[in-house]
Amino acid sequence: MDFTLLRPSDKRIGLANNFYACSTQIYGKIKMAEFKHIVRVANTDLDGNKKVLYAMKKIKGVDVMFANAVLSVAGIDKTKKAGNLIDAEIKKMDEIIQDPIKHNLPDWLYNRRKDYESGEDVHLVGPSIKLTKEDDIKRMSKIKSYKGLRHQWGLTVRGQRTKSNFRGNKGKVASRKK
Repeated sequence: MDFTLLRPSDKRIGLANNFYACSTQIYGKIKMAEFKHIVRVANTDLDGNKKVLYAMKKIKGVDVMFANAVLSVAGIDKTKKAGNLIDAEIKKMDEIIQDPIKHNLPDWLYNRRKDYESGEDVHLVGPSIKLTKEDDIKRMSKIKSYKGLRHQWGLTVRGQRTKSNFRGNKGKVASRKK
């Protein structure tokens, strides 16, 4: 069999834009992976037209640094379009995102280090982030900590000045009938 690598400059085949989707030419016939416009990873729909590195930002709990580490461990090209990923690559990415500790990602990438309940380093993805954050706020409010009280009152929590910023009716104009 004669395997040749297609290049973006290869006009006779007409696949300059789909370089990654098409990697071999077998006896004049083109073997082409099917382009997916929506890719499902970690219960999130990713845009298939974006590069994988930036498409993964749509997953709640995954930023560019974490996505870069996941793609490096999985051995996937970061400039590849998300729609050109094969099912095995998608499954590998999903595994690493769900359990980064098993795949030896560095601890400083995790979004919840030294969890309150378990004491372990954990990386939360998807709706579990929102639930955990709500539980933390409820716990702080229950024990009447300073942060918990500020959350209850709807004020800033992290020490910002509130004299001029964070005013409740900034855009509203108080109108009075005469």
